[in-house]
Amino acid sequence: MRMRILAVIALAPVAQPLSAAEQAGFLPWRDPAAVAQGQQIYGEYCAACHGAGLEGQADWQVRDEDGYLPAPPHDPSGHTWHHPDQQLFDITKYGIEAMVGGGYRSHMSGFADVLTDAEIAATLAYIKSTWPPRVIEIHDQINARAAVK
Repeated sequence: MRMRILAVIALAPVAQPLSAAEQAGFLPWRDPAAVAQGQQIYGEYCAACHGAGLEGQADWQVRDEDGYLPAPPHDPSGHTWHHPDQQLFDITKYGIEAMVGGGYRSHMSGFADVLTDAEIAATLAYIKSTWPPRVIEIHDQINARAAVK
């Protein structure tokens, strides 16, 4: 019996150590189950505005006639990856108006009453999992700088 247990342990994959920058973030973007859950949640709650392919709405940087900005992309062409995990989490949970304040207007309401914290993190993990390695590396560095403050 002891030999079988050792054999299983010996065959288990060895996790790669995370860099300090990767450790600063908290999104479970390397967890396939969390990413799959996040993809499903994104499709249900986010894709209608942010696009099924994370492409956002057209002219997302130009306010409409009512003063609202269209939904931005969450792919590398957007600015999602410019923000640390905690800020992305807070925007998603509480809504952009609550985070920016000062009368800022947005169609992006918070999901605090709709999604659990784990579901929000999974959704953001899905988004992050779609970015190319260089963007993920930069995002991890942004998380590290935010953690130092």
